[in-house]
Amino acid sequence: MAVAVSRDLSVQVLEDANTVKLTDRKKYLHDAKQRGQPKCIGVSQMMLGLMIISYSIPLHFIHFTEVVSLGVPWWSGLAFITAGVVAIILDKHFTMRTYQASLVVNVVSTVLSVIAVVIYSVDMDKHPEASCVKNLDGSCDMNFYATRLTRGLKSSLLLFTLAQTAVSATLSFHLYRLKYAFGLYSSFTEAAPATPRTLA
Repeated sequence: MAVAVSRDLSVQVLEDANTVKLTDRKKYLHDAKQRGQPKCIGVSQMMLGLMIISYSIPLHFIHFTEVVSLGVPWWSGLAFITAGVVAIILDKHFTMRTYQASLVVNVVSTVLSVIAVVIYSVDMDKHPEASCVKNLDGSCDMNFYATRLTRGLKSSLLLFTLAQTAVSATLSFHLYRLKYAFGLYSSFTEAAPATPRTLA
């Protein structure tokens, strides 16, 4: 802390060079967070979650498999929507608490999406597309079309879940890189005054 004493013995606390550096570092961290654009990423996570839930609705009426019985599209979609909402909140209110919540939710979302990818892959391997059995009129039976539709829906769900895995993992990595610097410097800037004061 730098101190200046004038001729009338009044003491003035000047800006400390370390405080200025720490304040600049906090601004740099805020700008780094803005480069990640959590709001845009959050909106994309919410849209992917809604798409997964909406694409899974026909699976309840067509062909009941492990994906439906385990509720994979529902819990994975809700996890993605939650991660998106927390990322949007992080964009509006960048505090240590929202930052930690966003990091935890995105890590959980990444883990759940990896689990969902495994379940989709196993389910698609276990339930292949049925072969076409011709009816009297020459068209295939309903089982062929039902399994073909469910396989197409599961392929779409798998693709959306892979996209969500990439988005959540990227945001988690970005937030984790900022974790140490933000936590270290924010505690110092709260303890030290940023503006000079005069003591009489």
